Amino acid sequence: MGERKILIIEDERKIADTLQVGLTEHGYFAEVAYDGSIGQKLFDANTYDLIILDINLPGMNGYELCKYMRVKNNNLPVIILTSMSTLNDKIEGYNSGADDYLVKPFEFRELVMKIRVLLKRTLAESIPVGNVLRAKGLEMNLDNKEVKRDGIKINLTAKEFQLLEYFLRNKNRMLSRADIAVNVWDMDFRSNTNVIDVYVSYLRNKIDKNFPDKLIQTHVGMGYILKEK
Repeated sequence: MGERKILIIEDERKIADTLQVGLTEHGYFAEVAYDGSIGQKLFDANTYDLIILDINLPGMNGYELCKYMRVKNNNLPVIILTSMSTLNDKIEGYNSGADDYLVKPFEFRELVMKIRVLLKRTLAESIPVGNVLRAKGLEMNLDNKEVKRDGIKINLTAKEFQLLEYFLRNKNRMLSRADIAVNVWDMDFRSNTNVIDVYVSYLRNKIDKNFPDKLIQTHVGMGYILKEK
């Protein structure tokens, strides 16, 4: 699936469950662990795009867990979410490897903003050597903003370029409309808007219409996939 996967490690069930519901509504796949040991097991068994982590946890505290995660994956974004608000607490959190620190009580909108910023940062860091994205004869040069397919130059608008870049970075991966809305338009997905479908249609007319192999495929009820296999 195209949703970004987030692991919430929080022992206050009401907070954890509320976060899970809210993040799901924003197009993310959110999983919950109610103590540090279970969080560690889920982290070891699965691949996540971001971790939300409390400090005072049964089984294994957040500082220890964050350090453990950093040894295993130095690039995974971690947001500490806690009621511990002193400067020393924050320093220890950042020294443990956290990317951001949010004190309870907090505005859910602020958490969503921090998540988006961190996920966009990790996406930008995944640019391949040479800053060229490729898929089956299609090439996107991120330096000069040039797009070609089979050597033929294709002119895209700024938003079409951004949409295609997102497809190429996630090629062979199903992307839901909600996922595209959050990561390309930076907005919440509304089922009554067709802006995503319209722009996908624009993009197809430019990169697929005049070529035998169609890259962008629709999966009804699921979303889109740029498939080169």
